[in-house]
Amino acid sequence: MSRYKSRCIIAVIFVIIILAGCSRQLTEEPDMTEEVIVLRFGHYAIEDHPANTAAALFAENVEKRTNGKVIVEIFADGQLGTPPEMLEQNIIGSIDMSLPTQGALDKYSKKFATVMLPFVFDNYKHAYRVLDGEFIEWVEDDLDKQGLIMLANWEYGFRNITNNTRPIITPDDIIGLRLRTPPEMQLQLAMESLGANVTKIAFPEIYLSLKQGIVDGQENPLTIIYYNKLYEVQKYLTMTRHTYNCMVHVVSKKTWETLTKEQQEIIREESITAGNWMRGEVQKEEVEILKKLQDEGMIITYPDRSVFKEKMKYAYNAISTYAGIENVEYFLQLVEESR
Repeated sequence: MSRYKSRCIIAVIFVIIILAGCSRQLTEEPDMTEEVIVLRFGHYAIEDHPANTAAALFAENVEKRTNGKVIVEIFADGQLGTPPEMLEQNIIGSIDMSLPTQGALDKYSKKFATVMLPFVFDNYKHAYRVLDGEFIEWVEDDLDKQGLIMLANWEYGFRNITNNTRPIITPDDIIGLRLRTPPEMQLQLAMESLGANVTKIAFPEIYLSLKQGIVDGQENPLTIIYYNKLYEVQKYLTMTRHTYNCMVHVVSKKTWETLTKEQQEIIREESITAGNWMRGEVQKEEVEILKKLQDEGMIITYPDRSVFKEKMKYAYNAISTYAGIENVEYFLQLVEESR
């Protein structure tokens, strides 16, 4: 064989090796061309609140476990709108995730209205057994019809009353007080059942309304009272623990269907992890918050809740009319079975 032919053969072999290497590189690294999914996650808690910390934990773990293929952008403190507005955006798919409470969700499924029946839960563990059990299966079809997928229950907490007029020890101490509640009818009805004059005021306006004396008091979980510094404009805290509700982590069905099965599993698992972390953190913080509120000068009372519950007949009747008596009866059955 001539030297020229040998060189040609070597050159051809060299080209084949290069082409084979390029082909192998393309087939071995397809993930480099995969699209990164960015999810917009809106909620209304301020940045220091445990809900926002839980959201950050969720986002970090999802990005890590999906190797950066799913990134969650968090919009805290109502940046994307009021709670009802964010939920509406979530339903139509203009944002991907949100954290509505049952009070917001009951506009779309009356079953959620049953959760906020006054004095229905004994404690946190009791509430978790109910809401993490058959309740999820009971409501998931209603959420699906609205274009939502429920990922997990997070936390918000038991609600308590603050005011500037007097300490509350018996239900009669509430008669005549001007109390602010959010739009949720269950909370309005509970306070009206106790004889309060209820006023609906938007959440961002609570502090100023209390400071100016437009209302005497309000009701909210301890974390909200503390992180929003309501202790600066309120003197008395009453641990009524009259209503429990929690944030519900939901995702748009449109978004959900764009994810792979593996990504869906990761997102659901990390939502449960973040929700459980938040539950533990809120309960731990409540002990610390009570001490801090006392140090800030608040006078704290611990009334007999059973006496207050006896006043709830009006609220229960009205909520049953709104939610449907069959829904209320089924929910109360779940409550009793979980005791």
